[in-house]
Amino acid sequence: MKPVKVGICGLGTVGGGTFNVLMRNAEEISRRAGRHILIEQIAMRSDNPNCDTTGMQITTDVFEVATNPEIDIVIELIGGYDTARDLVMTAIENGKHVVTANKALIAVHGNEIFEAAQEKNVMVAFEASVAGGIPIIKAIREGLAANQINWLAGIINGTGNFIMTEMREKGREFADVLQEAQALGYAEADPTFDVEGIDAAHKLTILSSLAFGIPLQFSKGYTEGISKITPQDIQYAEELGYRVKHLGITRRTDKGIELRVHPTLIPKDVLLANVNGVMNAVLVDGDAVGQTLYYGPGAGAEATASAVVADVVDVVRTLTADRDNRVPHLAFQPSALSDAPVLPVDQTTSAYYLRLQAVERPGVLSHVTRILGEKGINIEAIIQKQTTEAQVPVIMLTQRVEERMMNEAIREIEALPDILGEIVRIRVEQLAD
Repeated sequence: MKPVKVGICGLGTVGGGTFNVLMRNAEEISRRAGRHILIEQIAMRSDNPNCDTTGMQITTDVFEVATNPEIDIVIELIGGYDTARDLVMTAIENGKHVVTANKALIAVHGNEIFEAAQEKNVMVAFEASVAGGIPIIKAIREGLAANQINWLAGIINGTGNFIMTEMREKGREFADVLQEAQALGYAEADPTFDVEGIDAAHKLTILSSLAFGIPLQFSKGYTEGISKITPQDIQYAEELGYRVKHLGITRRTDKGIELRVHPTLIPKDVLLANVNGVMNAVLVDGDAVGQTLYYGPGAGAEATASAVVADVVDVVRTLTADRDNRVPHLAFQPSALSDAPVLPVDQTTSAYYLRLQAVERPGVLSHVTRILGEKGINIEAIIQKQTTEAQVPVIMLTQRVEERMMNEAIREIEALPDILGEIVRIRVEQLAD
């Protein structure tokens, strides 16, 4: 049978890993795919790739790959939004199937890309865009197809998880650990996407669409980073029986879909709380199967390449199938996507950890609890730390309440003359309902 020819665009860390895996495991991959897979052309800018490209057809123009009539599948690994979008749309227009690891591209432009792919009867595969080598997209789209997904929560950025782990285990400050993460290559020189939750929000947008059958809506999600988390908050959480993790959470509710990334207190004994270092994990709750956990490396050359090449194999296996007999891009048939709204964060519901600095004076705490009570917010636990200073830290855990009511309560509490500075607020999830 005629071999399938692929073109790789981008030969950086993941591109080099993909090249190496395709070459090293060529025989095994062809046995699984049913056809030989050959690298026809590579587009790259570096003169020193981290793999041996001797004898390969090389170009610096990614669009040359997208329009090459010999190529069946374009593997997009250049990253970013604009050029990557143009490359993928050009490949689709020329009848090429596409495999990408680009979560930003899919989260922001995926609806447009999938519509174009449907019209041209080609596939766009994107397993490597979320959680590196963990096959979470395939699990939700295919393995859990019998389930109504209730919610999912994930540690889906290894850089943030490394920072939170170091802060908890060694009591280090955020800025100190971030500097080490950059030195180790876990964080970019500009770490904004990682530490402010944007990278995780891209991935969560994709997972939410797969779980609930809604269009991709990155702009409607809520994103909060970890740069304001202190070792003290992590220690107080431990005393209360919790750990702080930077989670992406999406949940189906009667009002719509919650889509949020933020620091979160979760019980120390749940599996997700014990995922440390640069590892990723996603916990999925389905009505039939219950909870399932997917754990593994969320980045790295060959870990991510594992997912990229798996997508190539999937595409090859279904090359002869028409579009209506393939697994839908977003798990549900395009004509059956839901119009359930993504909720603004102030309409979501959570429990809360609150830390406030109060003047050491009788009656201050009663004013705080009065305000919370007036907003219908019940207190689960209070820790008041002993101090010789004129001010005292007070830590509270509340029961679940709509965020809108918590915002109102915090504004009123911060306005009290005996409350100093801003209140630290971290959401709390039990991950059990």
